[in-house]
Amino acid sequence: MRVLHVYIEYGKSGLDRPFSYLYDGRRDVQPLFRVLVPFHGQRLMGFVSEVLETNLGKAELEKQAGYLLSYIYEVIDSEPLLNEELSKLAEEISSHYLAPKVSVLQSMLPSSLRPAKSSLNGPKVAYEKWVRLLDSNEDGLTSDKQVELLRLISAHGEVLKKDCGSPSSLKKLVELGKVELFSKEKQRYVLREFEKEQPHELSIDQQRAYRQILDSEKEVVLLQGVTGSGKTEVYLHLSEHYLSQGKSVLMMVPEISLTPIMVEYFARRFGKKIAILHSGLTPAQKYDEYRKIAKGEAQIAVGARSAVFAPLDNIGLIILDEEHVESYKQDNVPTYHAREVAIMRARHFGAKVLLGSATPSLESKAKASKGSYEFVSLPKRINQKELPSTQIIDLTNRRNMPPGSEILSKPLIDKLKEKLSRGEQAVLLINRRGYSPYIGCHDCGYVYTCPNCHSFLSYHKADNMLKCHHCDYVAKYPDSCPECGSRKIARTGYGTERVIKKLGELLPEARVLRLDSDVGKVSSAVNDTLESFRHKEADILVGTQMVAKGHDFPDVTLVGIVQADLGLYSPSFRASENTFELITQAVGRAGRSAKTGEAIIQTYNPSNYAITLAAKQDYESFFKKEMETRRLNIMPPYAYLVVIRVESKDEEKAIEASHAIKQDLMNQKFKDVIVVGPSTPYIAFLAGKHRRNILVKYRTNAYLWPYLSDLAKTLSGRAGVEISFDVDPSDY
Repeated sequence: MRVLHVYIEYGKSGLDRPFSYLYDGRRDVQPLFRVLVPFHGQRLMGFVSEVLETNLGKAELEKQAGYLLSYIYEVIDSEPLLNEELSKLAEEISSHYLAPKVSVLQSMLPSSLRPAKSSLNGPKVAYEKWVRLLDSNEDGLTSDKQVELLRLISAHGEVLKKDCGSPSSLKKLVELGKVELFSKEKQRYVLREFEKEQPHELSIDQQRAYRQILDSEKEVVLLQGVTGSGKTEVYLHLSEHYLSQGKSVLMMVPEISLTPIMVEYFARRFGKKIAILHSGLTPAQKYDEYRKIAKGEAQIAVGARSAVFAPLDNIGLIILDEEHVESYKQDNVPTYHAREVAIMRARHFGAKVLLGSATPSLESKAKASKGSYEFVSLPKRINQKELPSTQIIDLTNRRNMPPGSEILSKPLIDKLKEKLSRGEQAVLLINRRGYSPYIGCHDCGYVYTCPNCHSFLSYHKADNMLKCHHCDYVAKYPDSCPECGSRKIARTGYGTERVIKKLGELLPEARVLRLDSDVGKVSSAVNDTLESFRHKEADILVGTQMVAKGHDFPDVTLVGIVQADLGLYSPSFRASENTFELITQAVGRAGRSAKTGEAIIQTYNPSNYAITLAAKQDYESFFKKEMETRRLNIMPPYAYLVVIRVESKDEEKAIEASHAIKQDLMNQKFKDVIVVGPSTPYIAFLAGKHRRNILVKYRTNAYLWPYLSDLAKTLSGRAGVEISFDVDPSDY
């Protein structure tokens, strides 16, 4: 008899403990095997945390435990879900981010391997039938078709069965012992073939950066390089160095849209050693790529946030490109940041973490300034070109706006016409998708909001739908107001679709493409759009922040930022930082080859320091000013943050519980702990639950963490209230 300690699949704090089950079967079972178990009348998946051998029977074990014990239904796996390194990583993430263990495993693993009942319906290994040559001698063949087929197989050694044509000819070859059939695992993601590229010679600045990174004894290096300074070539040379030592490399990008570009860079240099991991792959493709890495068939993994869990062995280098981007932070439990997880993994292997950015996050820059991180800079563009010249356009000045255009200013339109006449390209950034962000009744003032999270619904003209950009709720465009019956529906504001409509009116000759997450819903559409633009099949690319990072378009000489201050109005302490970064990165897309670049920044807030300093590409001045603001407000990097999130279907219960938790926390009198709230978050209602947040600022978590962990296990799930944590939140 064996007693199994099992964590069930529900990733709730109140259930984050092992439950005891019995197993008397013959199959091997070890920690991190999945098992099907009975739980409160349900058949659920769980993972084993401990296996105890015993000579006692069921009755004796129940008497000893003081409660009834159930047998498991089934052992699912024949080997642990994770190797030793990743198993320890899961424990560390769970502890650091105050996250239930099962929620961590579900984030780390592809859908087919997760400790969730749904994994049983996930993709499995797919096989194809192949034909292998055994004997090329043509003796005994009775038809020309058989001869043709044998010669085809002889020429290739192995051929897919479906390519062999006549089944009868193939059957005869098998009977004669000329060939044999066998199964081979099917690869559902096939990396494109790229022409092999030799390493480029490094510039003096790149060579200095390369040597400094390799020679540094610090485990984390911040590489700050202006846009177009050649950071990618440094990444490639460093990767070559570590691969030559028999080590593996993890290359991370912040957006799915950047993955194909980085994959191409690495594939041209390193061929088939690459595997890809990001949410844009189908579950089957992701499963295959994950297994390819786990089997040691790839030495380089390229991908977005979840790629930080790639099962690489002997890692030598982990690179986070555009390390400042918020998408490296997961906003649901476990609320991990890929940068911090990368550092955890690097510590295990003695590897190096390289953080690359033109606009580093304040936290990373502060650590580099203090000497905690090695600091390396690339202050000049690789081709010695000047950074783009910039012009700020005040949208409150009506003289800047031509008749009939409340979106595009006269200077921007004139510049677009000039670039089109020269056969050059332009990128326009408006960090809002859809057609109009606010829909309401012109007569009674009713505003359309999401029934799931109470956010404003946006109008999308492409499919004539109203959509929630927070929880993906959709509804048909209304014929009339549900409050007063009026048919006068007003659409206010603008997004990517409306910008494109206005371009069609003002520049009908321009060929325009759109790039936003709506486009990205169709598999491969993002890459197709970028490739079309790169091959000059369009003149103007309009998009959200997806167009601002990492792209290299040689013929783009103009970047227009349609409304630069949009991000300043977000309820986030990082609003200025995010605005500065986005503008700086977007401006950097212009003038990256021989042609000089220009940028026009439209704003209703032309004197805001985040905008004026981004226009000058003056990171150091922005860093100093923003750090002073953070210091005065005791915000990161001058304090750590954790948000205690309280949720309930009953709003009164959420309010009462949040106030009770705050009071209990205040009663602990923890040193250097500041409690703010409870407050109503921007998304106050989600998935049928009301939410309240308590913000905790702290210097050390030594006493705070045990308290919060006990709090969650004691209160979460009781009286209809759920408690979770967002450690190091992007906002609150």
